[in-house]
Amino acid sequence: MGKDAKDSYLVGLIGSGIGPSLSPALHEREAARQGLRYLYRLIDIDTLGVPPRAVGDLVRSARDLGFDGLNITHPCKQLVIEHLDALAPQAEALGAVNTVVFEDGRAVGHNTDVTGFAASFARGLPDVPLERVVQLGAGGAGAAVAHAMLTLGAERVTVVDALGDRAADLAAALDRHFGAGRAVGVTPDTLPTLLGRADGLVHATPTGMAAHPGLPLPAELLHSGLWVAEVVYRPLETELLRTARALGCATLDGGGMAVFQAADAFRLFTGREPDSTRMLADIAELAERAGAVGTPS
Repeated sequence: MGKDAKDSYLVGLIGSGIGPSLSPALHEREAARQGLRYLYRLIDIDTLGVPPRAVGDLVRSARDLGFDGLNITHPCKQLVIEHLDALAPQAEALGAVNTVVFEDGRAVGHNTDVTGFAASFARGLPDVPLERVVQLGAGGAGAAVAHAMLTLGAERVTVVDALGDRAADLAAALDRHFGAGRAVGVTPDTLPTLLGRADGLVHATPTGMAAHPGLPLPAELLHSGLWVAEVVYRPLETELLRTARALGCATLDGGGMAVFQAADAFRLFTGREPDSTRMLADIAELAERAGAVGTPS
């Protein structure tokens, strides 16, 4: 039976500290509007007491239990790859997976973070300058966001990560894909100089989530000449965005990325077309109802 002939789905999310995630409600609300039975389970490695590398065992168990697919979030987006049977081209290029679809007993990895962030950015910050972009974070989400920024036309993305080798590796991968000189990897000690002449700042680390509150950089490095884009969506207004808005920066919260990546994953799981406009209204309502704590998926 093809995906479009099914009316019942079992999916889940694997990650750390995902209890407050809005993904279950986002998916289940859209499925209900389409007349589907759709159960979205949270598989929290912290609750289970297992390390991130257990993601392979969890994926195999989900497949054996009849799941249709999984979302994968921090800190498992890169670790999961070696446990999959195949990768979609974009996931392979990124070296990060946030969606796994089970097809004929095979686990196939996709990445909807790239398209999700690109759609959100184009919608929310359509006319900002993109000559010099600074990005905080070179993990799984960071790889997707940097790829999206270069796809959107950024001339140069400087990736900043406390792990210098990780930043350098991501920059080298981006250069191979987009052309030499489009990306560079550096460590945080260079931020004062970088942000002084940057057009915008993209934040792609866990800082700002419920388990990681606070600012990802010294507040005094922000200035009104920057636009600031966030990947964290709970709270929709992180401390970073609140500080940037007070300075007069144009800002983008993480809600749009959460919706558009979820819509793309829903399409992969079900073969059906989601209504992203309805889902954007959903996340605004859900985030407001849940209050100012949470974590992205």
